[in-house]
Amino acid sequence: KLNIGVDTIQHGVEGLVYLLTESSKLMISEVDFQDSINVLGFSDELNKSLLQLYLDNRKEIRSILGELAPRLPSYHSLEWRLDVQLASRSLRQQIKPAVTMKLHLNQNEDQTAQVLQTDPATLLHLIQQLEQALGEMKMNHCRRIVRNMK
Repeated sequence: KLNIGVDTIQHGVEGLVYLLTESSKLMISEVDFQDSINVLGFSDELNKSLLQLYLDNRKEIRSILGELAPRLPSYHSLEWRLDVQLASRSLRQQIKPAVTMKLHLNQNEDQTAQVLQTDPATLLHLIQQLEQALGEMKMNHCRRIVRNMK
């Protein structure tokens, strides 16, 4: 009916979906949305229609995006034990430590447990890496990114 190729219509719909989802994710203001669509070169009437479409549907889009987000497991508790092998039949004097951890997780109201075992040196390295990541999260650049993700 429109004498337009299927690819053109598909790209137009995908572009409109992308514009509305990204704008809703970031909860941009009316002024920012208008600035974003003004560079596309549409008529004023179409820009107003797009703005009204965004304003009418942004909360619903956000709720749908929230439902589609993957539900990741959350921490519940941790049990740990330190095992040390002092000797074996072939080696009378050896020290072989191992840390065994049982990590309890909650996911969709179900509890699961994961058993992990490592040596103390690897555990210390893991702790250092996690502390470094937490330190980086306190930087202004990371805070801005996290704030925009919500």
